[in-house]
Amino acid sequence: MHEAKLNTVQRAVRFDMSRLQIEDIVDIARASAKASLSDEPAFRAAIMRGADFLDRLLREDGTIYGVTTGYGDSCTVAVPADLVAELPHHLYTYHGCGLGEYFNPAQTRAVMAVRLASLCKGFSGVSVALLEQITRLLNAGILPKIPSEGSVGASGDLTPLSYLAAVLCGEREVWRDGATLTAAQALREAGIAPLRLRPKEGLAIMNGTAVMTALACLAFDRAAYLTQLATRITAMASFALDGNAHHFDEMLFSVKPHPGLQQVALWLRHDLPTDQWERNGKRLQDRYSIRCAPHVIGVLADALPWLRSSIENELNSANDNPIIDAEGERVLHGGHFYGGHIAFAMDSMKNAVANLADLLDRQMALLVDARYNHGLPANLSGATGPRAAINHGLKALQISASAWTAEALKLTMPASVFSRSTECHNQDKVSMGTIAARDCLRVLELTEQVAAALLITVRQGVWLRCRANPGVQPQAALARMQEQLGADIAVIEEDRRLEPDLRLLLGRIRGQAWTLYA
Repeated sequence: MHEAKLNTVQRAVRFDMSRLQIEDIVDIARASAKASLSDEPAFRAAIMRGADFLDRLLREDGTIYGVTTGYGDSCTVAVPADLVAELPHHLYTYHGCGLGEYFNPAQTRAVMAVRLASLCKGFSGVSVALLEQITRLLNAGILPKIPSEGSVGASGDLTPLSYLAAVLCGEREVWRDGATLTAAQALREAGIAPLRLRPKEGLAIMNGTAVMTALACLAFDRAAYLTQLATRITAMASFALDGNAHHFDEMLFSVKPHPGLQQVALWLRHDLPTDQWERNGKRLQDRYSIRCAPHVIGVLADALPWLRSSIENELNSANDNPIIDAEGERVLHGGHFYGGHIAFAMDSMKNAVANLADLLDRQMALLVDARYNHGLPANLSGATGPRAAINHGLKALQISASAWTAEALKLTMPASVFSRSTECHNQDKVSMGTIAARDCLRVLELTEQVAAALLITVRQGVWLRCRANPGVQPQAALARMQEQLGADIAVIEEDRRLEPDLRLLLGRIRGQAWTLYA
């Protein structure tokens, strides 16, 4: 996701015990919304009850996992009363062992917002001061630098979330306005006092699914847009190939009642009105990458509602351990930190998204091949006359798109089946949800690159079809898309380096620049 500057006018996303949507997290990630912690007395009293209940248990010498005991396999180790206050510091300190690329600022904002959402459910035993500190840093643009690798997705995203816990306390490094500086300096310059974590608060911050869920929210947003973009590209490819618009007939799709598949076919009918199509000796049945496009794109379209449900249920869950039932005065030990639902959602999403890359790659192969593109020039070169001999059009672009597709397909192996036994066999079955989410984002990135290549391809193909057949013009929606693409990229009449065009189009895709279908 492209990094946005903080807007001067932002909508407020209210954090309390009410239900949030994926779009709330995405808007905070994009800096088009800010976090607003509810000041309702009833909400704040409910949060305080949990913290007060834990304080009372401590005074009464209660045994509480992660508060008066060590962590994980060390749960049998009693912590002396005079050292209980130091335990949260040790938790985030020894988990400071992440590696890999750092999450970018947009992803980091999403992580902070998702963790805040879970803690606001009122079952984590944290103080209002902790919720205020997360909100304060988020809105001040002080973002922990979080390494992306090191979580197995059960017992929560412990290692990455340790970086959030440390920064709240003024330790480690942060992003601020695109620069890296120490958390201590950033907090000092913002006039924010470092937090002193209460006994369970280190565990509450770290022992949850915030990283994988945040990435899943961002992945969902990108996948939903790609569903529409792949449909629009298919329509332009069909036009460029002089295809059969009747493949998307309403009656035809009424007999296969998958709602997503039917929606994609409806969008294609919108772009390719059949009243303008005549057979005139054309191929009766287009090849599968055109004819069956609704059946490929429709899989993702039909998956999106249950993906939303699964991701939003996790977003709106209290997912640390133990759960603090202040009302019933109980401490409940369980495993809500386990990220199985997100792991399955991300493993499933990346499969459906990679199939879009494969579909588009096959469409491109048809478009550039003079044996299959119904009279268009080889490699869609726009050169004419003697110069046609030295121009190669989209020959190399097709190779690159094929490479990106292959890499996306390679990453579809489900991460969730690679559970490992860790931490002295205490964490002996883990979700790998964070790895699945990172893989899914990479598949989305690669598929967006394929889509950028196809936008160049179909823009060129439509132009060449209209040049060859001046009486044939795309209808309103496709004509508008062709015009919008033309404002960004020139037609290719002479070979040129296409990387700048690709990067520009990637920016448009990730910024969701085009309104495609209502």
